[in-house]
Amino acid sequence: MTGLAGRLADAGFATGWRVVPKLPKALAGVAFWGVADLAARRGGGGVRQLRANLRRVVPRAGETELDDLTRRAMHSYARYWHEAFRLPSADPAAVLADVDISGTEYLEAALAEGNGAVVALPHTGNWDVAGLWAVQQIGRLTTVAERLEPESLYRRFVEYRESLGFEVIPADGSVSFRLLLQRLRENRVVCLVGDRDMTNTGTPVTFFGEPARFPAGPARLAASTGAALLPVGSWYTDDGWGLRIHPRIRVANRAEAPAATQALADVFAGDIAAHPTDWHMLQPFWPADREDAVADGTAGEESAADAG
Repeated sequence: MTGLAGRLADAGFATGWRVVPKLPKALAGVAFWGVADLAARRGGGGVRQLRANLRRVVPRAGETELDDLTRRAMHSYARYWHEAFRLPSADPAAVLADVDISGTEYLEAALAEGNGAVVALPHTGNWDVAGLWAVQQIGRLTTVAERLEPESLYRRFVEYRESLGFEVIPADGSVSFRLLLQRLRENRVVCLVGDRDMTNTGTPVTFFGEPARFPAGPARLAASTGAALLPVGSWYTDDGWGLRIHPRIRVANRAEAPAATQALADVFAGDIAAHPTDWHMLQPFWPADREDAVADGTAGEESAADAG
């Protein structure tokens, strides 16, 4: 986003982080829910793309079921933003009390080996809560942030995640990769959102039966350091959040990175299929949709959520 659109977005997010925490939680939740319903009814470009993505995830769904899935997915997306605006002022202990997590033994085993852990998540549920859990339980977590324009909007997202205790590194190619390698060699946790390839140069995978690309970074980092590659599922429960740390994906060298990335995609697909309305993917994901987006001039549209 550039120019006026970027400035308006920056002002909107600034208002959200300033105003939403001051509102009664239930009242703000109703407002976000209403905005989600309105967006679903209007069926703008992002909503249409979300519906197309859900059609792949739930291929047997009819049109009425897809309408319902899309509406519920927009509610989930609105819940993410409601929570994002409130998290910096929330009591971490109160948040963690509503987290239902399994598989922590895989993370503990990885850190006991001393080579760090690469934790990879899809755009599901509230990945910031997953990071907050790691900070509170382990005390250290490093992630990356995609550059946004204007710079003030990028800084706002960095400050948000720093307020949760994350170390945030800008996604600047080889420079950020070297720093992430260093953190893993210090036996730290590196947390990456690993389903959306922002560069269109990622590793080819099959995802829900169709060719796609996943970021190469998680598997390459693990291969370069001996760190454990741990997929994590994230979804919403009625009153909180569900997290599952999956068993380690073995990747001994760079030659094994493509197979490890496919294994990561398979784990993500299983979790997304189990919780389809918590996958917040309102952008073109599969190559066919990206080609259509190029044709109609929307290929460059990004979500501010992709900053993390």
